Amino acid sequence: MFKVTFLHHSCFVVELDKSVLIFDYVKKGEFSGYVFTGNLPELPEDKEIYVFASHSHKDHFDLEILRWAKPNIRYILSKDIRLGKNYLARNGIEGSIKEKITFVSPSEKYKAGEAEITTLRSTDAGVAYLVFIEGKYIYHAGDLNLWKWEGAGDLINGKETRAYQHEIKKLIPYNIDAAFVPLDPRLEQHACLGIDYFLKNVNAKYVFPMHMWQDYSVLKSYLSRISNPMFSGRIAEITGENEVFDL
Repeated sequence: MFKVTFLHHSCFVVELDKSVLIFDYVKKGEFSGYVFTGNLPELPEDKEIYVFASHSHKDHFDLEILRWAKPNIRYILSKDIRLGKNYLARNGIEGSIKEKITFVSPSEKYKAGEAEITTLRSTDAGVAYLVFIEGKYIYHAGDLNLWKWEGAGDLINGKETRAYQHEIKKLIPYNIDAAFVPLDPRLEQHACLGIDYFLKNVNAKYVFPMHMWQDYSVLKSYLSRISNPMFSGRIAEITGENEVFDL
């Protein structure tokens, strides 16, 4: 048993017996015309806290996470997140915080505390994470998605498709317990291509759509079109922020 809390956008909190994993946190409030409302659960003092950021984009990384610094917190951040001494000082953060950070690159393996971490190369920026901890595999895609845009042309979209499929195939050997995968309504008729490919090729027990920009109708529409119950039964039906799933 474990618990997943959807805060907003691409931020999820996974609570296990001995540890808590927080992915791509951004604080609630106004962001680029949206108002995020997710409330971070109280962080337990008796569990190890692992805070992940997949890349530097402001809808995936918030400097606020570095103000949580407690003895039981570790940070795993994509190396494109630049945290120079002067930058931290201007924002009132001690430079010593970097001692708690593991900076990661694509296509590598890392160990942070009890977490074994494998990174994939994003098709946008930074990395995706496959985390093995407490006997479970947790996958967070960040912005690793099949970004097929109208008007981009066959050359660009074809390259995007091949890059995405190449990365997702690396997950085929694993039995993933929870996966967080983009379903972005801005892609319009192409919104479901990435999650479709993921479901058909990766063994993931629970799949949580994300990056929906508060338009949960894209998930409702997607579920209505899935004819294979083996796929639809694995997808978490997110309807709003602050939802909790006991798995």
